[in-house]
Amino acid sequence: MAKYGMVIDLHRCVGCGGCDLACKSENNTPDGINWADHKIETHGKWPNVKYTHRPTLCNHCEDAPCVRVCPTQAMYKDENGMTVHDPSKCIGCKSCMLADPYGVIHFNKKTGFIEWGSDDSTIVKGGTTSKKELAQMSNAPFPYFNVERGADGYEAIRGKGAVEKCTFCNHRVKKGMMPHCVESCPAEARIFGDLDDANSNVNQLLNAHKAEVLMPEKGTKPKVFYIRSYN
Repeated sequence: MAKYGMVIDLHRCVGCGGCDLACKSENNTPDGINWADHKIETHGKWPNVKYTHRPTLCNHCEDAPCVRVCPTQAMYKDENGMTVHDPSKCIGCKSCMLADPYGVIHFNKKTGFIEWGSDDSTIVKGGTTSKKELAQMSNAPFPYFNVERGADGYEAIRGKGAVEKCTFCNHRVKKGMMPHCVESCPAEARIFGDLDDANSNVNQLLNAHKAEVLMPEKGTKPKVFYIRSYN
C-alpha cells in the first residue's frame, strides 16, 4: 500500500491562499474552521524586513499523538498512513486537540451551516434573497455544498460535538485523484505522493532539497515537508 505525504515548495508558493479556499469548498468546512490555513510572520526592522508565509494543514504524523490518546479510536491511521477521523465514534472529549501540538484539529460547537435552513432575513426587503431561499433553490444544505465529501461514508457536514481536520482529501485519493489543495494551487507549490516509492515526485524533491517539518522536537514524524524558502 502507498504511504502518502506532501511536499510544500515555499519558493513556488505565492501566498495567494488558494489552497485555503479550495479546501473549504471541497470539504464543507464552516466559518471559523479551516483545515488548510497559513502562518504569516514578519521579522526585522525597516528596511531590513523579511516576510514569510507558510501554508499549514494536518501533518498526518507517523506517530500521531491525536491517535494515541483517542479513547474511542475515532481518530486513527488508515492503510495509507493518513490520519483520518470517524465523527460517528467521536464523543467530543477533545483529547486529540490537547495532544495535537500543531493546533490543526477543530471542535464543532454547533452543526455547520444550520443557518441556511432557518435564516430568512434579507438585506433589502423584497430586493435580495435570504440564506434560506438560496438553500432551497440550490436543493442543498447551502449553495456551494459538495456532496462528494460524504461519498466515502465520512459525514459531509460534521455535527455538533465532533472534531474535524484535514484528511488529505482521502475521498479523492481513493479515486486516484490529488487532494484538492494540490490540484488548485496555481503555482504548483504542493506535491503529493507515495513516500514508499523511490521514484515518486515527493521523494525526488526530498532527495534534491533539504526538507523541514514543523516542530521536529515533538518526535511525531510529520508527513508534510517544507523545502526551500518563501523569499
